[in-house]
Amino acid sequence: MTIGYDPEMAPVGTKPQFPPLLDGVETAAGVDPFDKAVADTQSGRAEIGNLYWSPDDDTLRAAIVFEPEETLEDAVPILFAVANGLNDCIGALAPPEVGLQHVWPVGTKINGALGGGFRVQASSWNGGAVPEWLVVGLELAITSSADDPGRRPDITALAEEGCGHLSRIRLLESWSRHTLVWINRWGDDGFRPIFEAWLARADGRGGDVTVQTDDGPVSGTFLGLDEHGGLLLKTADGPRTVSLLEALQRQQDWKT
Repeated sequence: MTIGYDPEMAPVGTKPQFPPLLDGVETAAGVDPFDKAVADTQSGRAEIGNLYWSPDDDTLRAAIVFEPEETLEDAVPILFAVANGLNDCIGALAPPEVGLQHVWPVGTKINGALGGGFRVQASSWNGGAVPEWLVVGLELAITSSADDPGRRPDITALAEEGCGHLSRIRLLESWSRHTLVWINRWGDDGFRPIFEAWLARADGRGGDVTVQTDDGPVSGTFLGLDEHGGLLLKTADGPRTVSLLEALQRQQDWKT
């Protein structure tokens, strides 16, 4: 089932309509919604369920404020539910030849090239404690910011992949609704169906990948995810799990 939207550009001045439980907070132009959400949450100005969004048209930027009921280690995999929401959004609005792939831990590819990703911040990075709040941010390039996009073939934007007709407003609305479906699924069925859906679109699954760790780069065959969203690898030295929590603290930029 998909959620139907008019994919054409919304009229100038149109505000996105979000589903119940998500309250939109528009940021000023040029202000990163993730940074604003984190700052407001730290100062007590944000509320659980606030969805911060940017009016800038070149990039889809948004962030959601969560209040976990479990330890941080168990809570951060909500990132995969948010990512699944973006996948379903693109599937509903983009032409069928446009494919979105997930790059562990925070990247998003559009037709095989990086086009966006996610950021995560919590009140504390203590994995065994229940955080007071958790913010998950989204960034997806709508148009290219490069003077010569061909110089970086590994980075793309929706407009370069035949999606120039998609508006930021329609994308925001669709992503928020699909994401809420996955968040509810998490509450009803646990992490397993969320992980399975994410893995179905995972870049490099079953093949050789290289990821950064505190000990340097590690290469191996991408087997799957553990119960906390950690990357399961088969390396030359045997099985290895790369912690999602540690990876999120280490990598907060999808372009790296």
